[in-house]
Amino acid sequence: MRKPSPRAPKPNHKSSSKLRIIGGEWRSRQLPILDIEGLRPTTDRVRETVFNWLNFDIPGASCLDLFSGSGALGFEALSRGAKDCTFVELNRNVAQQIKQNLATLQSNNGTVVNNDALSFLQSTPHAFDIIFLDPPFRKGFLEQVIPMISSDWIKPNGYLYIERESESSLDCLPEHWQLIKEKRAGQLTYALYQVVQKFPI
Repeated sequence: MRKPSPRAPKPNHKSSSKLRIIGGEWRSRQLPILDIEGLRPTTDRVRETVFNWLNFDIPGASCLDLFSGSGALGFEALSRGAKDCTFVELNRNVAQQIKQNLATLQSNNGTVVNNDALSFLQSTPHAFDIIFLDPPFRKGFLEQVIPMISSDWIKPNGYLYIERESESSLDCLPEHWQLIKEKRAGQLTYALYQVVQKFPI
């Protein structure tokens, strides 16, 4: 009697796609990323635009990739000469993959924090030159974290990059965050803000 063919194994979180670094020292390097629901790396096209905006500010910068996911923004920053980058990622397996990719690149300039963004921002502040905010869509994270990013987390004249769903508004932005650039790609709106230093009157 003919035995039934075995079923193909179901995909799990260990299966991976590839992330391509598009510029800098590691240009064209491909890194594995986990196939996990909700993990959506910033596209090549958007990253290229964003890092063109930041072209003269990335070298030597201290960066925070607050909702790291694949780490696409942080890896791109390091590849283009950032002094260091802190990757904050809640999912333990995804955080471990970022660590492995840093090791593959032989980079000692990345720090991976396996924690949620809100808890991280309640820890001892460290001022960064550039903060990347690319949270999961439609979960209200920007409204929660933006008020928590005080002057202790971002240096005067520092930059914040924000990705959000196009239908959302950002009524929670501080007055001294000045919009520098903004573009829309389908359901995604992405923008660069600069923290304008406030002087006492």
